[in-house]
Amino acid sequence: MSAPSARSKAELLKERSRHLRGAIQEELRPAWPGFSKETVQILKFHGVFQQADRDARRAGSPPEYSLAVRVAVPGGILSAEQYLAMDRLADEAADGRLRITTRQDVEFHHVRKTDLRPLLSALNETGLSTLGGCGDVVRNVVCCPAPGPLWDQLYGYVRALSQRFRPQTRAYEELWLDQAPAAGQPAAEQPAAEYEQLYGAAYLPRKFKIGIAAAGDNCIDVYTNDMGIVPIYGGRGLEGFTLLAGGGLGMSPGVRATRPRLADPLCTVEPAQLEQVVEAIVRIHRDCGNRADRRLARLKYLVADWGIDRFKQELEERLGRTLPPPKPLSWVRADDHLGWHFQTGDLRFMGIRMLSGQVEDHDGAQLRTGLRAAVERFRPGVRLTPQQNILLTGLRGADRAPLEALLRCYGIQPAEQLPPVVRHALACPALPACGLAITEAERVLPAVLREIQAELDDLGLGRQPLRVRVAGCANSCARPNTAEIGLVCQSLDLYGIYLGGSPMGTRLGFLFAKTVPRTAISSRLRPVFQLYRESRQEGEAFGDFCHRRRADVLRMEQEAAAQPDPQILTGAIHL
Repeated sequence: MSAPSARSKAELLKERSRHLRGAIQEELRPAWPGFSKETVQILKFHGVFQQADRDARRAGSPPEYSLAVRVAVPGGILSAEQYLAMDRLADEAADGRLRITTRQDVEFHHVRKTDLRPLLSALNETGLSTLGGCGDVVRNVVCCPAPGPLWDQLYGYVRALSQRFRPQTRAYEELWLDQAPAAGQPAAEQPAAEYEQLYGAAYLPRKFKIGIAAAGDNCIDVYTNDMGIVPIYGGRGLEGFTLLAGGGLGMSPGVRATRPRLADPLCTVEPAQLEQVVEAIVRIHRDCGNRADRRLARLKYLVADWGIDRFKQELEERLGRTLPPPKPLSWVRADDHLGWHFQTGDLRFMGIRMLSGQVEDHDGAQLRTGLRAAVERFRPGVRLTPQQNILLTGLRGADRAPLEALLRCYGIQPAEQLPPVVRHALACPALPACGLAITEAERVLPAVLREIQAELDDLGLGRQPLRVRVAGCANSCARPNTAEIGLVCQSLDLYGIYLGGSPMGTRLGFLFAKTVPRTAISSRLRPVFQLYRESRQEGEAFGDFCHRRRADVLRMEQEAAAQPDPQILTGAIHL
């Protein structure tokens, strides 16, 4: 398969952007609060998104434009000083909140145009950057965040890959850091190769996600990445990596050819070969990905079209050597790393739950204030997890009691006290901030979880671990397709319920029910919970049960759907 000769408008826009400069400089002048449609697309490469308050628009008010800013944090690793700087900037330049994404980034929301350059400049002074936070490049490299004897070795590869695939254009420095073009030459006159020898003028056909898992622990959902990397250990320590290719969960409504897909095992590589092989795979995506239709441009469609064997053949031809077959992978957990854990020696780390990644104060708990106080007092390392939580690392054993007392003062619950459904849930931001969202996700998550937990409690299943994930559009940023219960938007206040994903993140769920109103989700699930209580095998997780009994579960839904709605029979609903 060769790349299509036709190119989409997005491809032409990237190519003409002068390596991500576009008209950003001119449109930064605050004559109006927003940016043009073309500039909005180029800004994404700089980690900047234009937002309009969807609540205000639905109420009939004119658009209220603001910006979201995404900070790329390779491996989710922050120093205490970096975290405190971002906490301060949340007040100075945003809405007083921080958001942790499922890719270990940090987002600021409701940033004004006039605060954009000061914010990006201040972040750069702390060693952080938003470059490549979005756009058609290799995105933030995700890694298991749990510290320990083997983790430092993995993080070395995170740093190396992040540096290797960082966009080379000087547009970021010129626009946000007031640096002059290289060699004093006007930016438009500089040779293209000087900027992007890997990406080229049009960058990649679509985003490219890389994730590095820990051996045996799929806490990062490694199969959902374009490129998954799993270490192999033996008697000599790290002996190599198993590579996976072609994962991704997003779909485009109305486009039948789009679908979620888990990555296929591809090959095994030695540690010294990793960077070269991953770059060759990125180059295949660059050269052979679909540049005519962005909806079919992710690497997963190329792998699905070619098949993994042909994809590997292309990779070997580019490398000039054969690659060993992938070694089998074995998963024993998908840990959330919450609570207390040993790190090394006398050091410990503690994981703290952040529902939907929202670091903010609210009536129930002063999460942001409490975290700030903890980081100021104990000066731990701070790590962001793919479950949108925070780990405080490098703590001494003697820190445990005073840290727990401090967190209690701010109403921050220990992980072991949380209901299992709350502990493991994910949701994307959706409304009102996301321009792609069709319905609610993070704002309805607490109510959905309460209702599901009530059903479980009533059936005697209240302590059953259960992974629930909610997405406000089909892009599936909250990874609902691999959850035991995935709720994916189908229309305003209507969701598709997916069941049967694996607790280990190794299997996609199946569609159980279509167009379910938000308020009916828990009642539609109750019969399945009852069947699970009565017929599960010893130690069987809910997702595994639904997968094993798929035919029975689907038959229950079909029978329920065939029954007349009792509200209609009683006249509660008038047609």
